[in-house]
Amino acid sequence: MSSSILRSIARQSRSSALARSARFASTAAKQQTLKERLAELIPAEIENVKAVRAEHGKKSFGPVLVDQLYGGMRGLPALIWDGSVLDPDEGIRFRGKTIPEIQDLLPKAPGGSEPLPEGLFWLLVTGEVPTQAQVEALSKDWAARAAIPEFVEELLDRCPPTLHPMSQFSLAVTALNHDSTFAKAYQQGVSKKEYWGPAFEDCMDLIAKLPNIAGRIYRNVYGQGKVPAIDPTKDYSWNMANLLGFAEKNDFVELLRLYITIHSDHEGGNVSAHAGKLVGSALSDPFLAFAASLNGLAGPLHGLANQEVLLWLRKMQSKIGENATDEAVKEYVWSTLKNGQVVPGYGHAVLRKTDPRYSAQREFALKHLPNDPLFKLVAQVFNIVPGILLEAGKAKNPWPNVDAHSGVLLTHYGLDQMNFYTVLFGVSRAFGVAAQLIWDRALGARMSSPWSRSYLTLIYHVRSSRATQVVLY
Repeated sequence: MSSSILRSIARQSRSSALARSARFASTAAKQQTLKERLAELIPAEIENVKAVRAEHGKKSFGPVLVDQLYGGMRGLPALIWDGSVLDPDEGIRFRGKTIPEIQDLLPKAPGGSEPLPEGLFWLLVTGEVPTQAQVEALSKDWAARAAIPEFVEELLDRCPPTLHPMSQFSLAVTALNHDSTFAKAYQQGVSKKEYWGPAFEDCMDLIAKLPNIAGRIYRNVYGQGKVPAIDPTKDYSWNMANLLGFAEKNDFVELLRLYITIHSDHEGGNVSAHAGKLVGSALSDPFLAFAASLNGLAGPLHGLANQEVLLWLRKMQSKIGENATDEAVKEYVWSTLKNGQVVPGYGHAVLRKTDPRYSAQREFALKHLPNDPLFKLVAQVFNIVPGILLEAGKAKNPWPNVDAHSGVLLTHYGLDQMNFYTVLFGVSRAFGVAAQLIWDRALGARMSSPWSRSYLTLIYHVRSSRATQVVLY
């Protein structure tokens, strides 16, 4: 797509954003609910999409390379995802804002310093930074919706503790479809223009109920006793920590606030986000769509990276001991590479610098656990590995990503059951998936149905084209 087209789209988006900001400024004093604010935003966004499609709908947006077809569609622009964009140099931006910016701008809990995930969800849905009062109201709304049906409780209680926590998580989320507002509204013939309303209610219920589901799984699998009640006066992360049995550790609650916020969204092309959008495009309700996200997140190539980092660090520590010299660490890293293995937690398909999510967790660790032996090792590895990877020619980006740090932080506070880590990731990822599902229904997004081609068709088109970059019809 030409630069003039992109500038035109950007101008239209900026005009829409300015209009939203003006409306927000005029109504902020009323302390609108999230749903009320969303209802105001939707008509303008519908017109914005119509304008973009009318002016640019028949224009090309990049070529399709054969390598992309065989390479998991990596680098292929094929989705609209509004919540976040991954910049190679600045990292993830949530509605245009960097992680340091959201850490500064989003409301905090009383006495806390980390952003509340409630505020991040408001930002993902509206593109606007909420007030403290709006975030507190959202906390209360989610607490009021948090109870899960008795049959779902029984379903989880009957699962053997040997069933992986992610399997139990997906099972419970799928079962919530039983009470789906969207599914019932669709059966009753709700207008397409009104799809977003019941989808919004389902997404709010989904996010609200995830801590209860995750807490029940954790306590059942790891023998932590009865699940406590949700406290309607507390925020989402505090209740999540309490359900896991860690609420008395204020720093752990702060960690959860940071963890959920920075893991909430990461563009739409990753497996979990893409799966949720894809299944939702068939008008499956948000519970079914997010269950698909969880099943993708459970895959070793997607959601298990922080476990692999932690295992690698512990193995290194057991071999070279605590407080090892830089030379010992270097030797261990080289042995990893020479054995044909990767250094887990380093490198990224898009980023060309240290992942800002890693940096945010590093700053947290420097503040709260600077003397933790595993953190010291993580910091040591951070100073050593990039140079080795560059020397070995193993990575275009030799810098750490988000997974290089999170497992160490969770372990420090006693949450060392690694099979549960992906559940925490899943709770976080619901925020981004839910926000996009709401907008997909509001904007009337069509069912995803890309074309596929056979090997023979592919070869025919490649051979018949003189271009090095071919478009397959």
